[in-house]
Amino acid sequence: MKTFTVYSGSTLVGHTELENGDPPMGVAFGRFIPVEAYRTIQKQCIENHADQSALNLTVQTPNNETIQCVGVGILDYSHEADEEFIEVNVLG
Repeated sequence: MKTFTVYSGSTLVGHTELENGDPPMGVAFGRFIPVEAYRTIQKQCIENHADQSALNLTVQTPNNETIQCVGVGILDYSHEADEEFIEVNVLG
């Protein structure tokens, strides 16, 4: 499976395989695997699922090409689960 990188601005915050999706809807999503820098935006990803545009989130392909899309969101539900449960969504 391909691994994609997730950035907040120019800072690498994690990885994903975007293992799920709905091609007709133009949506891809998958488990988010954070790196240490994610901690700097984690609170915002936990508290605000509606508008994360201030985080300037982007996803890059394994070839380092930015995926052109309407938006990227990181949905962090770790505080509600007994384990780390974070998902990233890429919207067409």
